[in-house]
Amino acid sequence: MKYFFYLDKPKSDKPTTIFFATYFKEENKKFVYSTGEKILPIHWNFETNSPILKGQKKDKFASTIKKQIGRYSDLLLETDSLYKRINEPLTSKILKKEFDDFFKKTLKGKNIFFDAYDIFMEEKKKGKEWSEATIKRYNNIKNILKNFEEKRNFKLTFSAINHSFHREFTSYCMDDLKHINNTYARNLGLFKTFMFWAMKNKYTFNNTFIEFKKVERVITNQVALTLEDLQKLMEHDFGSERLEKIRDVFVFACVTGMRFGELSLISKSNVTDSEILLKEDKDTNKPARNIPLTTISKFILKKYNFKLPLIANQKQNEYIKEVFKELEYNHKVQKITTRGKENIKEELEFYNRISTHTARRTFITMMKREGKSDKLIGRITGHTDMKTLNQYYQVDDNQTKEAVEEVFNVELKMKVV
Repeated sequence: MKYFFYLDKPKSDKPTTIFFATYFKEENKKFVYSTGEKILPIHWNFETNSPILKGQKKDKFASTIKKQIGRYSDLLLETDSLYKRINEPLTSKILKKEFDDFFKKTLKGKNIFFDAYDIFMEEKKKGKEWSEATIKRYNNIKNILKNFEEKRNFKLTFSAINHSFHREFTSYCMDDLKHINNTYARNLGLFKTFMFWAMKNKYTFNNTFIEFKKVERVITNQVALTLEDLQKLMEHDFGSERLEKIRDVFVFACVTGMRFGELSLISKSNVTDSEILLKEDKDTNKPARNIPLTTISKFILKKYNFKLPLIANQKQNEYIKEVFKELEYNHKVQKITTRGKENIKEELEFYNRISTHTARRTFITMMKREGKSDKLIGRITGHTDMKTLNQYYQVDDNQTKEAVEEVFNVELKMKVV
């Protein structure tokens, strides 16, 4: 079957829609279908009815548009060939249904970007590919994209995911939302995962997003506790059952290296006298982890009959600061974050730097300080990437001082002239 493409408004000075057309002789009917793609008429070759490819090197935008609209002619030829093989007539109604099904168009002119995003999330959830934390992250990305559309007046369609989008989205996240490099890099990575899925499932052939460079991730300075700090925590009488429970859960995480989200997986059935046998829901391919129990962790488990008094992570983060404030951890520490190329420094009380994640960082740091190998620590914490594990390790000023003194604080015999 013969086909051609044409512009909706060929004399426009603004981008106009590209239509696909073919003719059904038996029906004496012209079949027209919007590709959803837009192009400036000055970038259109009216002799070949295709985008202009500039010079020897193809223009990236024109090449992308050509590839996008080429899907329509490809599907026509493929469908026509199929119906000839089965000796059935191909009608305009059949072709429209094939186009609607393939290009996911249920309503004419409907923007399917967020519909595709919802299908993407539903598919991952039904396939049990994501943890609850991952689901929350992708819900958060959707909200950010929705707000971005409104605040920056940037309509999100698959064809609009270009370098202009990347610049605007980066500016919105860092300037408006005040995201630091690490937060933005993580979110952009999640967005690109969705776009790869969309390409795979033929919602788009626009692959410009692959070129989006992440901002440089940085290792931020964090705090970790010492054995003396844990001793002080355990010995303190809070006079408050609420803060006592918060303290116990936090210390338990410090001495086991477990994530806060993993603590709910503990029960009598997976605890022996010497260890916790932990099978993560997060990754079914990973073998179970054996987490050794110590005097402190055994004491806390028995205190609560092997069911730790857990609350929401957000509340735990809020209340653990109260715990350290009562213990008068009021000294100032510097927090350094990076946004773009700018280092942002602020002075905070030590207790304000404490969170549930401090516990896991404390475990790794204390083990590293005692010379335990990365492989051994990773076996307990579940880390397979040693680079990620080492980002948890915090070196303080006392350690650097002790290290230098240990190496250089010796008597040097000097010959006096």
